[in-house]
Amino acid sequence: MSPQILFWIPVALRLSLIWIAAAVLWYVYGPVVGLLFGLFLMTALAVVQLHFLSRLNVWLDNPQTDESPGGWGAWADIYDRLMLRQRDEEKSQTELTEWLARFRQAMSHLPIGVVITDDVMFVEWCNPAAERHLGLSAANDKGMRITNLVRNPDFIDYLILGRYEEMLSFTNRDRRLLLQVIPFENRRRIFVTYDNTEEENIAKMRRDFIANASHELRTPLTVINGFLEVAEDYPDMDVETRATHLQLMREQGERMQRLVESMLLLTSLESPDNPVMREPVQMPALVQSVYDEGSMVSKGRHTITLDTAGGPEIIYACEDEIRTAFWNLVRNAVRYTLPGGKIDLKWENTENGPRFSVKDTGIGISAEHIPRLTQRFYLVDKTRSRQERGSGLGLAIVRHALLRHRAQLHIESEPGVGSEFTAQFPKGALVP
Repeated sequence: MSPQILFWIPVALRLSLIWIAAAVLWYVYGPVVGLLFGLFLMTALAVVQLHFLSRLNVWLDNPQTDESPGGWGAWADIYDRLMLRQRDEEKSQTELTEWLARFRQAMSHLPIGVVITDDVMFVEWCNPAAERHLGLSAANDKGMRITNLVRNPDFIDYLILGRYEEMLSFTNRDRRLLLQVIPFENRRRIFVTYDNTEEENIAKMRRDFIANASHELRTPLTVINGFLEVAEDYPDMDVETRATHLQLMREQGERMQRLVESMLLLTSLESPDNPVMREPVQMPALVQSVYDEGSMVSKGRHTITLDTAGGPEIIYACEDEIRTAFWNLVRNAVRYTLPGGKIDLKWENTENGPRFSVKDTGIGISAEHIPRLTQRFYLVDKTRSRQERGSGLGLAIVRHALLRHRAQLHIESEPGVGSEFTAQFPKGALVP
């Protein structure tokens, strides 16, 4: 049976009872009494309906799902349905609020920036990454036009042209950003930003690495080719001159070999496919061997000391990599310390873990160069001869060898006073 029929059945019964009662009174007491009684009951019924309607109106102003306006008959059914619908709406609202909270929390952890604007590009919402990338504030910039907040000419021109199928690469707040604008409903927009600074720095490092490697290899090749051309042009060259040329070519060839070996070693240290093979390393013996090699290269031109009294006997590491790192530090100290200078090597145990330090009284390094010393091919003094200045890969090798052991390289230096290079190992190096 349809709901409409179910609604009208009780209404018809009530009206029928009223008019039956009125008809009885008409028959017993006359038509006047019957009509008055009928009109009275109809009026009373109308007043009751208006009362329930008034209570419904009050309830609608402040719907409460835990308190019914009260009623009987059709009104009770109406109230029950309204309260059920109100509960459903409150549940949906709660679920929507929770979903929005989860959505915003998820968006706040994204590494990409997201900004939502209306049809005239007024900011409606942004996540923390967008705040960092574009200098926005979700709390203070809501309702502000984004072109008034990001005053970058490339950014504004991109929005004016409206060619959103292409991404924009621009610099903002010292960061290199990629921007994509996604139009959606009613001309609103989603701005998506990605911090591309690291990728561009890596690409630049690759370009610089190739350029520097090519330059470093080209020079000895040029020398060798030059001597070969001289040998071809002067086949009757005297033995002494020929021997000198051969010696110089041999030196340049050895230089190229060392450079290639250094680049291969650096590539190996950087490769994630080359895990560290940890083994117990007898550190006093290793440091002693590095000291002996340094003394041999110094040829008595420097006073070199070694202190291993406070250092641990064993750490767990890759012996070859640690030896290479230590030797590069000692060799640099010998290379950049003038004759008569002093070089102190120390292996000790500190509260932060084992530490190896090389302190010299060499020429020192200006503060502006220190952050870049571990970059590939970075040379502080490019005016020195190639034999004196090295390849520029030594400290890069040291840094990566130490990083593979969760160790850090600390550098302190003052021009004209000297330098101290420290390899600080974690306490975990003492544990198998």
